[in-house]
Amino acid sequence: MSFSVSLLSWAAIEYESEISSASQLDYLHGAIRWGADFILKAHTSPTTLFTQVGDGNADHNCWERPEDMDTPRTTYKIDSNSPGTEAAAEASAALSAASIAFKKTDTNYSSKLLSKSKSLFDFADKYRGTYSASCPLYCSYSGYQ
Repeated sequence: MSFSVSLLSWAAIEYESEISSASQLDYLHGAIRWGADFILKAHTSPTTLFTQVGDGNADHNCWERPEDMDTPRTTYKIDSNSPGTEAAAEASAALSAASIAFKKTDTNYSSKLLSKSKSLFDFADKYRGTYSASCPLYCSYSGYQ
């Protein structure tokens, strides 16, 4: 989610006039806002970020539409006891980029995104540890040490 929000936000920043001339800027802002709101909801305290929903093993054994699934929707998080610097830092970057993308059109939302971005960055910096040590599945390895 964080990577997608970052990439979409930078597209809005760098190509604003081109996207606007194609009458697509509102749609792009809508997509960015949806992802940024998801990250905001996942950052429930200064030292908590929910990073995964669902048990990969159970999910991969269930071959039906998501709306019909009855497997548990377990959530996983990083926190001060189980840090994941890469995940928190990428979420921070996503909110920072989104903050810039909304700076001209929604200053209150932009300020909120920047504030939460700073909180996530402080969390990532203070509680350092690899995400691969805290997550159960899909633990991308970035090389952070």
